[in-house]
Amino acid sequence: MERTHPNLCKPITLGNTTFRNRMFGAPLGATDITADFSLGPRSLGFYELRAKGGAANVTVSELVVHPPTDASHMLHIGLDVPGQLASFTYTADAIRRHGAVPSIELSHSGQYAGTYLLDKNKKAGLNQWGASDGVRPDGIPVKALSTEQLADIVRAYGEAAALAKRAGFGMIMVHGGHGWLINQFLSPYFNKREDEYGGSFAHRTRLAREVLLSVREAVGPGFPLEFRMSGSELFEGGYDLEEGWRIAQAVEDIVDLIHVSAGSYQFGFAITHPSMFKDHGLNVYLAEEIKKHVSIPVATIGALSDPDQMEEIIRSGKADIVYMARGMLADPEFANKVMANRTDECIRCLRCYVCMAERPVTQTRRCAINPRVGREHETMYIGPAQHPRKVLVAGGGIAGMVAAVTAADRGHRVVLCEKSDALGGILKSEQALPFKYDMYLLGQSYALLMERKGVDIRLNTEVTAEYAEAEGADALIVAVGSEPIVPPLPGIDGEQVVLVNDYYLSEDVVGQRVVVLGGGLSGSECALHLKQEGRDVTLVEMRNEMALDANIRNRPILLAELAKAEVDERPSCRGLEITDEGLVCEDEVGNRLLLEADTIICAVGQRPRTAAVDTLRDAAPFVRVIGDAVRASTITNAVYEGFYAALDI
Repeated sequence: MERTHPNLCKPITLGNTTFRNRMFGAPLGATDITADFSLGPRSLGFYELRAKGGAANVTVSELVVHPPTDASHMLHIGLDVPGQLASFTYTADAIRRHGAVPSIELSHSGQYAGTYLLDKNKKAGLNQWGASDGVRPDGIPVKALSTEQLADIVRAYGEAAALAKRAGFGMIMVHGGHGWLINQFLSPYFNKREDEYGGSFAHRTRLAREVLLSVREAVGPGFPLEFRMSGSELFEGGYDLEEGWRIAQAVEDIVDLIHVSAGSYQFGFAITHPSMFKDHGLNVYLAEEIKKHVSIPVATIGALSDPDQMEEIIRSGKADIVYMARGMLADPEFANKVMANRTDECIRCLRCYVCMAERPVTQTRRCAINPRVGREHETMYIGPAQHPRKVLVAGGGIAGMVAAVTAADRGHRVVLCEKSDALGGILKSEQALPFKYDMYLLGQSYALLMERKGVDIRLNTEVTAEYAEAEGADALIVAVGSEPIVPPLPGIDGEQVVLVNDYYLSEDVVGQRVVVLGGGLSGSECALHLKQEGRDVTLVEMRNEMALDANIRNRPILLAELAKAEVDERPSCRGLEITDEGLVCEDEVGNRLLLEADTIICAVGQRPRTAAVDTLRDAAPFVRVIGDAVRASTITNAVYEGFYAALDI
């Protein structure tokens, strides 16, 4: 067959191993890590599903090689814990049996030991070891590793690599970027040593070479070995891109692949793991430049989710391999879809950080748009329904569409009714915000999937109890969503007031001076967008902080963007009245003030359509209420509830 993305689908050989395409699964931390630092049972399915989805390799992360100096709650491997080696063996086998190469990332956190511990008091009490003596920005002291300790760490890398190979892994990645230990030695900012491991470029690269040589000796010639590095640290005092390609040159004689990422944990989380406010592929230029200076293959990574962009990267020679982490969480079938010329069905990552925000809170994984993440072993081999039913879905938002697609996948006859003239629900409003456009595309993707899976889509059709009973459906999934909360303020019905959900329909009528009433996630994002467009924006919130409903990873980045854009933020401020001049408010000490505005955007929240739900509770033998119709919540909950409601039929 003629492939639409031939370069992305082309095999590549590293060492003595051929990989089936150029779409590699980047390191992702295990879903569940046991008390003895082994891979838990859910992790096997977590990694297996991406292998089954067509990725060329799947990388297990992070395997801490030297627990005595790195107490992060990440994976360990050894022979002293019964079952530990077995957990890695079963996981490697689960990846390999689907045609992917199992890879594992060897790591040492250095002065960031304990990063993934939930108990922050315990984290603060750890001994932090790094390249040099010092104090972290959070006040925690760092002690320089001795040459004896470094020798033991180098030995530990080799031992871990040998055990990983013994467990069945077919590739080793050594993590030398993002501010972890090897990067701390490479960095002139962190490395202030005056011995053979510090000072000159040759001395700063010594540890990296010793580690890689230890691993190479352990796994032997021809075994694929990869070095992951930051192409540039991208902060003042760190190394730049020129030194980045020199680092790549310094190790290319040992490894088979240079994996180019960017930035540092301490200074650039939103660049290392690009946020929705950054361009897709913003770090590709680093790999492109490094590739000019080395003679071995180079991989790139960073918010890549568009198959066309990825094809161009390989075709033009900017990189030889494209890595995806969050992209393959969002759509584990991504590679299979590209290989089968079904790229229009790819579900693109929203870069919302739900996957990263869940780990420090509950030590689990979730994805806003893939309800199977962390639960793959429960759903891996769910087949067709034993008794196909007629399923009626009321509501064409994301919850309803996910339910409809899932039910159709299982062989049910599905009818979806949407009261308005377009699918997507609240996702329709995201088309007006460039940094949220991927969320709008999610709705378009599910509309396409429903059509291809034979769902009977009926627009401009409201499901009433009478309609449902006339359809004679065996199951009714109620996904009628939520509606905006409109506060009872004088003037709220004025022509200058726009509901945030309707902003995409009203962009042309929004004036130069805008007050956004409601500083939650939705209002904060709208205010940021308007300010980026050049408008004068005031963001009003009755609570004392903005975006309190944003997740813990996304919120600090959003707040930083608001500050950078110089949005006029007014926390602890309560709206009283809307006049022709603007919004009359009361501040935290009771002072009244007028915030002048041409347009008021109301973004104070959503409430479920409870009345509509109540009329449908007895309209079919099986009724399930999902998404915002239950409670105004997140896209994560809507997708999750829609998926599992369909599985219950």
